[in-house]
Amino acid sequence: MWGRLQRTEHVLRVPARSMHRFAVLAKQTAASPGCKRPGSCRNGRRDVALRCIASLVEGKQHQQRFTQRTRPRREGLVRWNSAAEASAVKINEKTSREKILTLESMNPQVKAVEYAVRGPIVLKAGEIEKELRKGIKKPFTEVIKANIGDAHAMGQQPITFLRQVVALCTYPNLLDSPSFPEDSKKRARRILQGCGGNSLGSYSASQGVNCIREDVAAYIERRDGGVPADPDNIYLTTGASDGIATVLKILVSGGGKSRTGVMIPIPQYPLYSAAISELDAIQVNYYLDEENCWALDVNELRRSLNEAKAYCNPKVLCIINPGNPTGQVQSRKCIEDVIHFAWEEQLFLLADEVYQDNIYSEECQFHSFKKVLYEMGPEYYSNVELASFHSTSKGYMGECGYRGGYMEVINLHPDIKGQVVKLLSVRLCPPVSGQAAMDIVVNPPVPGEESYAQFIKEKESVLNNLAQKAKLTEDMFNKVPGIQCNPLQGAMYAFPRIFIPSKAIETAKAHEMAPDLFYCMKLLEETGICVVPGSGFGQREGSYHFRMTILPPVEKLKIVLEKVKDFHIQFLEEYA
Repeated sequence: MWGRLQRTEHVLRVPARSMHRFAVLAKQTAASPGCKRPGSCRNGRRDVALRCIASLVEGKQHQQRFTQRTRPRREGLVRWNSAAEASAVKINEKTSREKILTLESMNPQVKAVEYAVRGPIVLKAGEIEKELRKGIKKPFTEVIKANIGDAHAMGQQPITFLRQVVALCTYPNLLDSPSFPEDSKKRARRILQGCGGNSLGSYSASQGVNCIREDVAAYIERRDGGVPADPDNIYLTTGASDGIATVLKILVSGGGKSRTGVMIPIPQYPLYSAAISELDAIQVNYYLDEENCWALDVNELRRSLNEAKAYCNPKVLCIINPGNPTGQVQSRKCIEDVIHFAWEEQLFLLADEVYQDNIYSEECQFHSFKKVLYEMGPEYYSNVELASFHSTSKGYMGECGYRGGYMEVINLHPDIKGQVVKLLSVRLCPPVSGQAAMDIVVNPPVPGEESYAQFIKEKESVLNNLAQKAKLTEDMFNKVPGIQCNPLQGAMYAFPRIFIPSKAIETAKAHEMAPDLFYCMKLLEETGICVVPGSGFGQREGSYHFRMTILPPVEKLKIVLEKVKDFHIQFLEEYA
């Protein structure tokens, strides 16, 4: 009977709790001695078995009519074959074991990573947004995420020409459309010709599309007044962050007191501390001078370096210019001093220059480290190892989602260049659409081209608007008792210093929170404004800050600043 059932593959759906009885009954029926002559009653025994099964199912169906509304029905699909008995018995058995990956067994370097820009304050903001959508009443109607420099999320409009070229590259059939200007089509065709199969969907070389790297090199030469740039030193990246992490990964080595130390500014952009933690390198802090508009003092660099030599091998110096979160723009003299210090101490320089278009103070000018290094003479230019970074995410473009970027690395040892390409090849290539967006940043319309007038109008509108908001933010913060804000010379953030009363500090400690995190959490819960506490960026002991982007539209920014003012005054009164 069992062989016949296996061949016909009868499939029955039976309540799971009845399966064991089901299997035992069927087995007993098949084994019962109906005739003395072997095999003579095979068909009869099979029919008896099936009738028993049908009877059992019918009885269960009657029972289920009374139980299906009070508890969920669990069913199993039984295929009657040679393994039916075992599967029927074991179908409901639950086995459990310890997880392989736990907080105790995970990579400790990953667990040590912190990224305040999307930390606990942002998670709380997400929870509040869900509550608002459910109709839960709050003292506000929306959460304003002023925690991150995401321009388009804050309402900034894309640059038309950039989007036109990327659209043409993405859907080449549009190249025949009269709706697109010829200069955008010209750039799109050039990019597509550099792609495998003339498609943005193909992999590129790990270093990036060759013609785009050529355009980046040409841009650097124009920006730096003719300082030569070699496309072979250009690496297209997934945003600037990818390039920074890649260079740090290659630089970190050694153990104990020989472990690589990485000097970073405090306050800093948390990418650096996160990457250092992940690589198990040593973070070496140097402090910017808040009393002098967040200036970089070489004496502070020397203090930091000398102290670090006692416990690590400092060999990397990171500079953010214009500053994030502090918004300062370094003078040429300051950059010269930093380069001389790096040359003297044999430090590898990382220059994060993603805000190079965001200069608002008339007294300030952007100077690239590459240009100043070249102009300091061959003794410096031929020896100081420098990696410079740029991105599509900031500036006037604000194209964060494309994840486009590049790094230029000069004076690398020839053997190391191969190692960089090898490391980059592990992730195959950066997004080719992001590479195309980066190309338009470095190869925009020029005078005489069809799209130039509109491009310049849009670019200047964005930058003038940001300059207006930078001044507005500085002025309004400095009118609030207990808030002090340095001039926002560049970038797109304010980093005001806030006074927190001792009573509030004690309350924060009772909640096991940093005082400025406590402040920012209350600001979020009472106003819906999400900012990042200064402790997430680093600050001198006993000082408190928060970082807030200036990206919201002017009218909304005024509302945000008024709400912060009212909250701060009330906070001081509550904890006086």
